[in-house]
Amino acid sequence: MGQNPEDMFGDENYPAYTIGQAAEMLGTTQDFLRRLDEAKLINPHRSAGGHRRYSRYQLRLAARAREMVDQGLALEAACRIVILEDQLEEALRQNRNQQHGERGDATDHSTFG
Repeated sequence: MGQNPEDMFGDENYPAYTIGQAAEMLGTTQDFLRRLDEAKLINPHRSAGGHRRYSRYQLRLAARAREMVDQGLALEAACRIVILEDQLEEALRQNRNQQHGERGDATDHSTFG
């Protein structure tokens, strides 16, 4: 049974866009997107026919890399920076969630203790 369309389009990781759509949305070439794949910045989903499919999350990473390349940074350097920025953002998110959970636990204990 298929996934609910509302769930698919609300999911930033759902591979909804073809390489042509992605390139048009980003104002770049399909070759640029292939190079991001080769540089290991993004790993697009492959359809049953082997065609690349991109998620909104991947398009955000590609757009950030394109900004840096347009500013004169080498593609490989731009990809590395985007990867590190993304890892830092995820670590900060996890840290906030953990701190929020710890405060919630402390609040719960003081209420019942």
